[in-house]
Amino acid sequence: MVNIVFDLDGTLIDSAPDIQSVAATILGGLGMAALTLEETRNFIGEGASVFVRRMMAARGIDDTPQRHAALLEKFLAEYEFAVDKAVFYPGVLDALAALKDAGYRLGLCTNKPEVPARAVLRHMGLTSTFDAVTAGGMLDSRKPDPAMLLHTIAHLGGGPTLYVGDSEIDAETARRAVVPFALYTQGYRKSPVSELPHDWRFDNFAALEGIVAAFARTP
Repeated sequence: MVNIVFDLDGTLIDSAPDIQSVAATILGGLGMAALTLEETRNFIGEGASVFVRRMMAARGIDDTPQRHAALLEKFLAEYEFAVDKAVFYPGVLDALAALKDAGYRLGLCTNKPEVPARAVLRHMGLTSTFDAVTAGGMLDSRKPDPAMLLHTIAHLGGGPTLYVGDSEIDAETARRAVVPFALYTQGYRKSPVSELPHDWRFDNFAALEGIVAAFARTP
């Protein structure tokens, strides 16, 4: 049995508008300007704690442990319910349905904290789509440490696995886990595609089923 494990933000959904809105609430309370959507996308990828640290740096907020902890607590409290503005990338739902119907086991591996991750899955109607979910805070590490991906694969029952993601973090996670990687090029990556190690790349989810079929034929 073949597993397909997906990243979430920047791969299946564009959640940046929700995260931008949460950041605006926090910064507005401090009398500071909201993050732009470009800033928001650039700060996403390594979990909420790193996002808040980058947000603080962008607005010149002293990053003391106490200040960071206080802003992170406020951010997470707002983030838990921030699901209304997220949208699927084109073709995602059809691709997931086709893979599910073809008998592949599907997993999700995301640095997004568990509570908002599960909230957005419910909101987007994906709760029953994935056979295993590993989100931020469920383990003591986060991507690009390979533990989250390997944990997801184990919960899928092991076996050949293709990881699908959009960023430098995802590419490095796959490399460390020694798992083949398909790069979605329309997400949140900051580097040129040529600089990210990958086995396949695609800019339209209509191509994913063919990539998965090619992977499944790989000896």
